[in-house]
Amino acid sequence: MSEVKYKRVLMKLSGEALAGDQGRGINPIFVKQVAEEIKEVHDLGVEIAIVVGGGNMWRGEAGAELGMERSQADYIGMLGTVMNALALQDSLENLNVPTRVQTSIEMRQIAEPYIRRKAVRHLEKNRIVIFAAGTGSPYFSTDTTAALRAAEINADAILMAKNGVDGVYSADPRTNPEAEKFDTLTHLDILNKGLQVMDSTASSLSMDTDMPLIVFNFNEQGNIKRVVEGENIGTTVKGDK
Repeated sequence: MSEVKYKRVLMKLSGEALAGDQGRGINPIFVKQVAEEIKEVHDLGVEIAIVVGGGNMWRGEAGAELGMERSQADYIGMLGTVMNALALQDSLENLNVPTRVQTSIEMRQIAEPYIRRKAVRHLEKNRIVIFAAGTGSPYFSTDTTAALRAAEINADAILMAKNGVDGVYSADPRTNPEAEKFDTLTHLDILNKGLQVMDSTASSLSMDTDMPLIVFNFNEQGNIKRVVEGENIGTTVKGDK
């Protein structure tokens, strides 16, 4: 393995990263670009697990606001993450990167059920593992899934890939030019300042498990590799222990 700072990572990808400029659905061109970025890191010998969101397909909260029963709306969102996971798996395997999809809701014809020990074994065999269908329970976001799975597989860090934002700011830098960028924070800072990085459940769990989080701009080519090699880009959220 090349000299890297993080040997096993959990990458959190938004569903929008797979939609590209169209904003909705799955754009195969952008999925391929994402896969190529991930392959570059995989070639370093880094063990990679991925949690992909489903916002390009459906958002459970939005469905609930329109009158749907919240649990039902969230289950629809979980199925959206499975579609994204399968698309990403296909692109990775077209690049000769062995990949497994594990789902929290069983659908054995298309993916493995989530089994922690099996997921860890895949990682040890240098296979990428994509965790889909969230936690399998409504009311929990894919941010929380990322924090939970990272702890379960003993990841060295969570890599939070953001679209067009190069770290954590005091406000949205796209609408507030005076927003301050933070180079380092703690999970407690995230909670106390009410910063929009992860939801509070995910931040609390990351704090409890002392899990580092690196927030960076995914749209800049090569950034994933820079993060795992230890380059100081984006914002590092440290544990509090």
